[in-house]
Amino acid sequence: MFRTARTATAATTALLCAAAAAALTGVHQHSPGAAGAEQGSPASPELAAAATVAEHGDGLFTGTGKIEIGGRSVNVSCAGESAPHRPVVMLMAGLGDGLDNLSGIQKTLSAKNRVCSYDRLGEGESDAPAGPQTIDSAGKVLTAVLDRVAGHRPVVLVGHSLGGLIAARYAPEHQDRVRGLVLLDATPSTMAADLTRIVPPSATGPGAEARDQYLAVSQGDNPEMLTFTDGTVHSAGDIPVEVIRHGVPYLAQSIPTYGPALEQAWADGERAWLAVSTHSRLSTAAESGHYIYVDQPDLVDRAVQRVTTRTRAQS
Repeated sequence: MFRTARTATAATTALLCAAAAAALTGVHQHSPGAAGAEQGSPASPELAAAATVAEHGDGLFTGTGKIEIGGRSVNVSCAGESAPHRPVVMLMAGLGDGLDNLSGIQKTLSAKNRVCSYDRLGEGESDAPAGPQTIDSAGKVLTAVLDRVAGHRPVVLVGHSLGGLIAARYAPEHQDRVRGLVLLDATPSTMAADLTRIVPPSATGPGAEARDQYLAVSQGDNPEMLTFTDGTVHSAGDIPVEVIRHGVPYLAQSIPTYGPALEQAWADGERAWLAVSTHSRLSTAAESGHYIYVDQPDLVDRAVQRVTTRTRAQS
């Protein structure tokens, strides 16, 4: 899945994975558990379902196949029953990951919900982007996908790592559509500032390597050609939000000199995401590393059910 053969130390790989930027490490980002699971766009792109994709009676996409967005092919998967007045759950993977990583949790959640996932441009089976992307242009692709898989129904975004950052920045601008969020170890909104504050320019070794590679990745040196910068956490009103952070520390072991401070910065960054709503809840996945949906899928399932239930109650 990764586009480079470059290698990196285990410490750098750990931080970049946790920061949703492992695409430069040359190490496959899939968590062991995920591997065994089932397997800038225009503002108003036209969508066309591939012939292999089935249709719900209500016209919504189901199954796994390709849709066309602004001339680019986007790989999408949907499962579970669609019911009126219930939100559609959209899963959003981290950088370097695709919908194949999410297939296990998608199957679990689809027992009670209509659940979809997609490969962002440059990931998985989707086309490469036509050029550099930003969070805004990635959001336009997300809007086009939601138009096809959710129609006019409300949605709950479940974002892991960089997918969580994209979801949390998308929701405030789309309050008419996004009615809930679940953020799974979402990349903090101040990650670049935290790295440069904690790891000084004079640093050498794993800490310096992690800092330099993260900054390169965040400036677009990644398969999605996606640039993501630090920013303020904006409010999406009073939608239900669950923020879940990892409970198994790994940065302290991987980067002894700077790891403890980076772990604290990550924890502070997860807490900062609470400002996205006046009805936010922070919890810790005590037995999980970065891949919470692999290590503790039941915890994720319960969080999603709480958010979807509260969303239906508010309708």
